[in-house]
Amino acid sequence: MATSLGSNTYNRQNWEDSDFPILCQTCLGENPYIRMTKEKYGKECKICARPFTVFRWCPGVRMRFKKTEVCQTCSKMKNVCQTCLLDLEYGLPIQVRDAGLSIKDDMPKSDVNKEYYTQNMEREIQNSDGTRPVGLLGKAPSSSDMLLKLARTTPYYKRNRPHICSFWVKGECKRGEECPYRHEKPTDPDDPLADQNIKDRYYGINDPVADKLLKRASTMPRLDPPEDKTITTLYIGGLGDTITDSELRNHFYQFGEIRTITLVQRQQCAFIQFAMRQAAELAAEKSFNKLIISGRRLTVKWGRSQAAKGKETKDGYSEMGTRLEPVPGLPAALPPPPALEDETPANYFNLDPSNSPAVLNLNLPPPPGLPNPPPPGFGPPMFHPMGPPPPPPMGLRPPGHIHYPSQDPQRMGAHATTRHGD
Repeated sequence: MATSLGSNTYNRQNWEDSDFPILCQTCLGENPYIRMTKEKYGKECKICARPFTVFRWCPGVRMRFKKTEVCQTCSKMKNVCQTCLLDLEYGLPIQVRDAGLSIKDDMPKSDVNKEYYTQNMEREIQNSDGTRPVGLLGKAPSSSDMLLKLARTTPYYKRNRPHICSFWVKGECKRGEECPYRHEKPTDPDDPLADQNIKDRYYGINDPVADKLLKRASTMPRLDPPEDKTITTLYIGGLGDTITDSELRNHFYQFGEIRTITLVQRQQCAFIQFAMRQAAELAAEKSFNKLIISGRRLTVKWGRSQAAKGKETKDGYSEMGTRLEPVPGLPAALPPPPALEDETPANYFNLDPSNSPAVLNLNLPPPPGLPNPPPPGFGPPMFHPMGPPPPPPMGLRPPGHIHYPSQDPQRMGAHATTRHGD
């Protein structure tokens, strides 16, 4: 139990007196000209139960007033915000951060051990330069792939909204639009996110928000390298109009030698080709779902080989391997054309083969522009006596070959009249 300020002065030198709180950007709000009220030794810390300086402010318009909940010593030990108790670097709960960094910081929870532990940590904080966390967190690795994927890059001001008006839920609120609370339907009381505890959040146990984020991390997609070892190109999407090839080169050169960078401004994407396959795999592993350039989160995928670009979708799967759902209402595929048989005669006029005569005499007129042919046996000979015999007349040709003079290769392009054989 904390010591009263008026009745006892024991251990009062450990009470905290600060000039500005330790806050994250979300809790601080977007207003640069924010005003705060400061109350020296206003409340007890909800973790160590020691009096500390309380700050209270409004982060923005139509937002609820917020105040610091824990002292700065407890905040520095865990590197968290004094109000929301989320990590200052990643914006994640302590349980998620410790799981990503593979650390287990078991703080004492009894009063005597907690006081002794806090005094030792205060001594360590005073001896440090203040740029890095203290304790096990300061000895942990600098980053983690899971934390970079789950980290919040922009402030989430929706968290500062007012609470739901309990009178409006019961239908008894008479303030109307002047009510500072939200007139919305409350969430499901069985929702695990509706039962949150500040001590569970600080100690990293039984945190429903952390459980939700850890489940999301376990189901995150992975970028597996393609089986074709000749592919050394990465696709970068979502560039926008401001990101240049020099910015991409400044980020990806650390993974290996870059052969070419191709920007496609029309589609706002780029293709980065590495000289070595190992460099491309390292760049894909380090950049997938965590590449941020100029404040934009970019998409990283493997490029496709030239042979795969011409392939069409097969068996309901796209080229990226995702399954395509069938679209209702579309016609089915057309049946294949019947096989052509050499022995089948060409029936161009759809004549009945059972009733058609063996020899057809169509008596077709000559093409326009040509004089009428002379009777058989008259006229100059068209072929040399020793040459090949002339083709038979159209009326004496068997069905299934040529039925019109324009289809006769002997007549195509000819301007002279053709003499019919005897």
